[in-house]
Amino acid sequence: MEDQTPVYGIDKEIQAKIESKYSVQREQEAKRWIEEIIGEQFPLDDFADSLKDGVILCKMIGKLAPGQGKFKQSKMPFIQMENISIFLKGAEALGVPKHDLFQTIDLYEKKNMTQVIDSIYAISRYGYKAGTCQTYLGPKLADKQKPAYSQEAANASSATFNTYQYGYTGGANQSGMSFGQRRNIAGKDPYAQYK
Repeated sequence: MEDQTPVYGIDKEIQAKIESKYSVQREQEAKRWIEEIIGEQFPLDDFADSLKDGVILCKMIGKLAPGQGKFKQSKMPFIQMENISIFLKGAEALGVPKHDLFQTIDLYEKKNMTQVIDSIYAISRYGYKAGTCQTYLGPKLADKQKPAYSQEAANASSATFNTYQYGYTGGANQSGMSFGQRRNIAGKDPYAQYK
């Protein structure tokens, strides 16, 4: 973060909050999982610098979603960011929702490495669900359950509903209401003494 523009005010507070959530343990778990998937070690000790060019990420998504993750090796920033974008599109093709993914700038400028690691965790779960990897990080992805109701259960539930529940009698109307007039209590005019 040495080469970044300094942040002030609320931006500084937000950045401090993001950095406080960062977990080195989760970073190491994500690193080991990626190395297991691609079958090679990270080239650098720094996690973010190893992923910055997008090559490792593209290799990983290529294993999890075959046909995805075509990359170019280059030192040029726009090609490296393009590699990261290719990885993110491949993750979406795997089924990962957009809200579970990081943005290119989060990784490239190390703005939100917590989100990068969270995205890797999400990708591992979707890869496991797709059957393209044997392990996953974090909690298992829940399977969608569709409830199955029989016609008998539906009939039983409708039989218990009563039209008199919640005070509904079926006869609600506006009869007896008078708009723009005084309200008389028990048929007497309370203002009669003032007339």
